[in-house]
Amino acid sequence: MGQMTRAGRSALFALTVAAVASAALTVAPAVAKELKFAHVYETSEPFHEWAVWAAEELETRTDGRLSMEVFPASTLGKEVDLNESLGLGTVDIIYTSNQFAGRSYGPIGIGGAPYVFRDFDHWQAFAESDLFRELADGYGDRTGNQIISLAYYGERHLTSDKKVDSPADMEGLKVRTPNAQLYMMMPDAVGANPTPIAFAEVYLALQQGTVDAQENPLNTIRAKRFYEVQDYINMTGHIRDSLLTIVSGLTWDSLSDEDRTILREILQEAARGITEDIVESEQELVAWFEERGVTVNRDVDREAFREALQPHLTGETVDWSDEIFERLQALK
Repeated sequence: MGQMTRAGRSALFALTVAAVASAALTVAPAVAKELKFAHVYETSEPFHEWAVWAAEELETRTDGRLSMEVFPASTLGKEVDLNESLGLGTVDIIYTSNQFAGRSYGPIGIGGAPYVFRDFDHWQAFAESDLFRELADGYGDRTGNQIISLAYYGERHLTSDKKVDSPADMEGLKVRTPNAQLYMMMPDAVGANPTPIAFAEVYLALQQGTVDAQENPLNTIRAKRFYEVQDYINMTGHIRDSLLTIVSGLTWDSLSDEDRTILREILQEAARGITEDIVESEQELVAWFEERGVTVNRDVDREAFREALQPHLTGETVDWSDEIFERLQALK
């Protein structure tokens, strides 16, 4: 065999390198992209259970291209922190309320304002409406993040160490609220003192008397065991609350069209599952509390509360227009 020229050796080397690289690409497994789904709720609640379901479904339906770890119970921060983390890309998906989303885009907060919904059917009409989609798009335009779904969180009621029948009974009451202005609207409007405290710290604050009362849906009152340190559940029903599922814009932009479609479908299915579970639990929980000796006060004058709040729901002090308010009220 004759001596190979330098050019020939270079060509052979290049072909060998290309062949090795091609083989490596063929046998090397694709690296899965792992998403972080963070929220502030307990592992016993439907919100977490459906997030875990979503994680399992995502890995299955993407054939392992995407996986997801769920971080419950404020593991990655308070709700304010989680909302900020979306923009930083340090979390990929969160649950949050309209009220917290409203800190970034005011008009979407109307979905979490006191006494704007007549009943569950009215809330459902909003969840399926063009109005909600327009508000979600407005939030997306402002933040770059994607609102994927709206799940039912439940009617919020007041727990306290005294019976509350009317707005007058709340005069001077120190009420824990989440750190978003719309949660403070009801207690502030009736002469109480709204006091923002992080969700994970509420039980201790009630136990030590730092606050006199707090407000949450029945499912949360059970999961967080607030009934152990409060004598009354007063059925004010002042907010028919929701949870938005939001995906970071940074994460959304990094996904293929196929994986976006899969993720959207899964998160929307999870929201429907949450809603069904919460509606069912609300129907059962009054009896559950009463069986444990908790006084459930059904005599609350909701109309008096509604009348007290009406002047605060329109005008220059809120972040939505009168037109948006009227469109919401017209939904059936």
